Amino acid sequence: MKLERVFVSGAAGVIGSQMVPLLAARGITVLAADLKPCPAHFPPEVQYRQGDLNHMDAAELAGFAPDCFIHLAATFERSTESYGFWEENFRHNLALSHHLMTLAKDLPSLRRVVFASSYLIYDPALYQFDRAQQQPVSLKESDPILPRNLTGMAKLAHEVELRFLDGFRRDGFSSVCARIFRGYGPGSRDVISRWVRSLLQGEAITIFRPEGWFDYVYAKDTAEGLIRLAEAEGLTGIVNLGTGQARRVGEVVAVLKRHFPAMRASESPSDIPFEASQADMTRFRAAIGWQPAYDLEKAIPEIIAHERARLARPEAKPAPGHLLVTSASRKIPLLRAAIAAARKLSPEMQVLAGDIDPDAPAQYAADGFWVMPRTDDTALDTLIDGCKARGIGFVLPTRDGELGFWARHKARFAHEGIAVLVSPEESVTRCLDKLDFARFGQERGLPFIPAFEGLEDAGPAPYAVKERFGAGSRAIGLNLDAAAAKEHAKGLTSPIFQPFIDGTEISVDAWLDRNHRVKGLVLRRRDRVVDGESQVTTSFRDAAIEDAARAALEALQLCGPVVMQILIDKAGQPHIIECNSRFGGASTAGIAAGLDSLYWSLAEAAGNDVAALPFARIPGEVRQVRLPADTHIILPE
Repeated sequence: MKLERVFVSGAAGVIGSQMVPLLAARGITVLAADLKPCPAHFPPEVQYRQGDLNHMDAAELAGFAPDCFIHLAATFERSTESYGFWEENFRHNLALSHHLMTLAKDLPSLRRVVFASSYLIYDPALYQFDRAQQQPVSLKESDPILPRNLTGMAKLAHEVELRFLDGFRRDGFSSVCARIFRGYGPGSRDVISRWVRSLLQGEAITIFRPEGWFDYVYAKDTAEGLIRLAEAEGLTGIVNLGTGQARRVGEVVAVLKRHFPAMRASESPSDIPFEASQADMTRFRAAIGWQPAYDLEKAIPEIIAHERARLARPEAKPAPGHLLVTSASRKIPLLRAAIAAARKLSPEMQVLAGDIDPDAPAQYAADGFWVMPRTDDTALDTLIDGCKARGIGFVLPTRDGELGFWARHKARFAHEGIAVLVSPEESVTRCLDKLDFARFGQERGLPFIPAFEGLEDAGPAPYAVKERFGAGSRAIGLNLDAAAAKEHAKGLTSPIFQPFIDGTEISVDAWLDRNHRVKGLVLRRRDRVVDGESQVTTSFRDAAIEDAARAALEALQLCGPVVMQILIDKAGQPHIIECNSRFGGASTAGIAAGLDSLYWSLAEAAGNDVAALPFARIPGEVRQVRLPADTHIILPE
């Protein structure tokens, strides 16, 4: 099989970090995904997606359209699994494998699935003993199985799932499960890398069961072997992947001794069994005709070089901080969308609701709550200190009245390591001033509705009269004659006058990168509006309107999530009313349609290449209906 587009999960892991450059060198288009940031050595043409793949959706993977899925993503603990591993194994092994295959199994493009399984599935009675063995046991694919821990159990569960799918999708794609033996490689948590790190620091190492036999397979060989399995489309089912030649633990120590002559090592008594296992590679060799190239003598110097270089590099940046959603009030759908975006980037990221109201309902929907001071310049230092004390790395302002403050002090917060997800101050100010906004668009020949301070400049009736500053729907007068327009203006603080256009108002959810380029946008009809917000809204498509919105948004030099209001007249022509440089009240509909705006904002602020993340617009449309819902909190006795 000639691979063209390959999706690799767990791409920043020990095997994946070796595999992705190998795939790219073959001219293959790669979508690499992992919880961790993109490794620096990945070729620039690789599409990288950082975040929790449990939050990946069908449209995202369908947009890439892989012909092959190589599933490496997994979590494990060496030797003894802790009590806390119960939940971690379920989420990042069992649930993740099932979720990703649920997304992939019906893709028309998919032809091949390669699953990185484990020899931990085999019955340990075959290869673990209460005394040292003279020879290792060669484990065959047909040998009895009995997973020896949770990791092995999770690997077996997914092998069974793939076998199940094979009965239904045999004409769609084929799958192979590689039972990988004792993996090791640069940057690993395996014992060889741990020993090398200790020895480079001048520390002594402790050896358990030096008589034990393991089939040590180097990550570069594992990566190459998995790629060759991907290419061998006719090979299905279970196949071992190791060297086929076990080495004693004592031999590993002897190789290390050659590179660290002053090494201090001591043997410690242990109650763990003596292992003596190696892969029977007969099936692999017969089908692939390839043999792993690395042994301990060749691989360990590369690991030493890697760890030595790592010690010479500056300390890695700490994990991204938490997300603060300001003026959270009752914005529960927004908070839930923010939580999903945060978890997608990092499972450890929490979302805090912030509000000046200590009774704000948002506190019950967030991971934490902060009764914040008002956002004025006198409180700047207090707000910065409060963010730092709470580990906040990102701030998402949500109210028009505070956007100017956050935009004005965005650089100061950035200096303190806090990314404020807001457009530049000039752009924010322009969008808040409806007169300046209208003049800006008119001067550039964009389809903005003109606005005037005096009625005499607004042309013939009818008119729309509104406040120059503040929410667009507040105290607005529509379809007024001259006398009514003048009377309505008396009740406003800073009235502006516009020609009234009879038409249908729509919303445009959009996201722009830090260079003010529109990554994606979604048009929405406002089917039912209550207090200025869409209670029922339905997405739709219109290329001409989308082009007009895109040109206007980029001219406004915005960034991050925004929502624009447009009137469509009886002739179908767009007339831009206003633009809110923030996430809109009903913009969760845009997310449902594939505009992953909050995740993109966090990913970009965390330093990821957002251009590599696809805008996977769903094939159909979304109707969002906003309904009240109860939240129940179980209180302690």
